[in-house]
Amino acid sequence: MENVKAYMQQVGQQARAASRLVAQADTATKNCALEAMAQALLDSRAALQEANAKDVAAARSNGLDEASIDRLILNDKVIDGMAEGLRQIASLADPVGEISDMSYRPSGIQVGKMRVPLGVIGIIYESRPNVTADAAGLCLKSGNAAILRGGSEAIHSNQAIAACVQAGLRAARLPETAVQVVNTTDRAAVGELITMKDYVDVIVPRGGKSLIARISSDAKVPVIKHLDGICHVYIDDQADLAKAITIADNAKTHRYGVCNAMETLLVNAAVAAEVLPPLCKIYLDKGVELRGDAAALAIVPQMTVATEEDWRTEYLAPILSVRVVGDLDAAIDHINTYSSQHTDSIVTENYTKAMRFLREVDSSSVMVNASTRFADGFEYGLGAEIGISTDKIHARGPVGLEGLTSQKYIVLGSGQIRK
Repeated sequence: MENVKAYMQQVGQQARAASRLVAQADTATKNCALEAMAQALLDSRAALQEANAKDVAAARSNGLDEASIDRLILNDKVIDGMAEGLRQIASLADPVGEISDMSYRPSGIQVGKMRVPLGVIGIIYESRPNVTADAAGLCLKSGNAAILRGGSEAIHSNQAIAACVQAGLRAARLPETAVQVVNTTDRAAVGELITMKDYVDVIVPRGGKSLIARISSDAKVPVIKHLDGICHVYIDDQADLAKAITIADNAKTHRYGVCNAMETLLVNAAVAAEVLPPLCKIYLDKGVELRGDAAALAIVPQMTVATEEDWRTEYLAPILSVRVVGDLDAAIDHINTYSSQHTDSIVTENYTKAMRFLREVDSSSVMVNASTRFADGFEYGLGAEIGISTDKIHARGPVGLEGLTSQKYIVLGSGQIRK
């Protein structure tokens, strides 16, 4: 335990020192590092897969489930994707140093804002080793140093990717300690990382709800996170029903195990008898289990009865809860009561109702006539994301490069003094 504490303190000190140098780096230098990282990944394909084979073999012998093993595998496609992801980040606009909102004050001074890095970002994640490359790239481009702690099941893969990242940093003459991958599987390292206030400015946990809840509870450093993705689609009585069926189908069945999949469908009572039978046939044909309230059950008898717990559940599976509501007010009330403040959508042709929904639903992404599956950094034009935040301070929604920076006020004067 003492050795882990000392090791993590050293990592933190190195990250803090490196963060000051990375914050000074110009865009060309950072892009040079990203391009070199990408090439190093491609050049090290054999070494990466050799290291990954050790992790996969250990995972199988430890009885890890097939879905987790699938996320762990570094095949040619995943390695190509990591390299392409780094090159895409290099192509994005650099947010650091951007000046906005400059205005003259009566005193003659100019006041505005400048976008600056957060400093040192700690990222804790599970299974997917490709997160190592993604997180390194996003943190570097936004001018931050990173401390990455991947899952113990991917330790060899993550260290091999880290070697490629550090080769890229060397090529651009940036400190290798700008991105450090924790080299111990001891869980005490996580406890240290989330409490090192002197060295770490923000923590980003990526993983299951239990991991994120524990980190949020124990951290002494600010956390950018979301716990659940209890997402809703509300079909209004003034919806285009063909459009509504397509959106509601996609929101649920495009992918089941993702945080932006719909978990509860709300349908206005005036159109429920018309829209639910064809929509629920699509769900049932795809093997989706339906759980409805009494009104929904009366229309589609194949449903089972939804419980109070269903409205609060992120299934991440082919299960959907369905509720018939009287009007827009009831839909908004349900969402603001049960939503995890992730993503919610209304299907309607009524502009006034759409604007009310956008204003009154208290979630990080609110949509009109679109599938909740669009709640994603790439789809939003951010290029890539470090995660999604349902917090209300600093970053909210998909967190890309801009979300890994903050703003400070700047003042330009010409000798003014306050009188």
